[in-house]
Amino acid sequence: MNNALELPSAIFSDEIAIEITDLRKSFNGKDFVLDGVNLKIPRGQITVIIGFSGAGKSVLLKLILGLLKPTSGSIKVFGQEITAMDDVQLMRLVQHYGMLFQDSALFDDLSALKNVMFPLTEHRRDLTETQMTDIARKRLKDAGLDEMHYLKMPSDMSAGMRKRVGLARALVLDPEILIYDEPTTSLDPVLTETVNKLIVSTENLKKGTTSIVVSHDMFGAFQMASHVAMLDCGKVLLYGTPKEFLNSNIDLVKQFVSKGMHRTKEQSPRSLSQSLL
Repeated sequence: MNNALELPSAIFSDEIAIEITDLRKSFNGKDFVLDGVNLKIPRGQITVIIGFSGAGKSVLLKLILGLLKPTSGSIKVFGQEITAMDDVQLMRLVQHYGMLFQDSALFDDLSALKNVMFPLTEHRRDLTETQMTDIARKRLKDAGLDEMHYLKMPSDMSAGMRKRVGLARALVLDPEILIYDEPTTSLDPVLTETVNKLIVSTENLKKGTTSIVVSHDMFGAFQMASHVAMLDCGKVLLYGTPKEFLNSNIDLVKQFVSKGMHRTKEQSPRSLSQSLL
């Protein structure tokens, strides 16, 4: 039996990267955090997941990453069912993912360069130390950091620099899928815009990468997203383009968008509707 996750070498942008069908998750056998989620995430585009606190966004990410097993339902990554994979198969799967955590999750005792090299040392033992260093340096450069920052420790980095290092580390294994968990939480408006631009520039840098972003930053989400999914009561309340969300007549969607935009309306001189023209 071949335990490797065989990913197609050529998948066009109109195909589906992740297909979620009737997904349910309960932690006590009764109350479902996710209760019948159906979602198709297109390859090579940015899909943003929104929803009120407790809607199940983080649980959905953990299920996609294979960190949790669903109570029932299906998750297919490039056509392959992952819910029945064993630990070895899941370990191979995560090598195809890149993850930027809310707090960047850097190792405190490693420099920026060593933080970015870490996934290579774990998963690419076929590479020499010099090759790993060269790859890590390139990813740091891609993320907008110059050589003067490579040897800095996390305690000496600004929040923005830590985000850039975290992004470089997420990219270092050339992932097919990038996952961002609340990448702009607790950041000021200027840094929020910087991180959002980094996410979009990553798509330009790695054409074909599929990005999933969980975010409360409505302005940034609607600017970067090709598709948006809103979770509510364990289901997908609405899935569509940013314009479809703006034009939605669903009361809860309008309430969420209005509150989200009210929090971020001072962050840009342009209105959201103008930015989507």
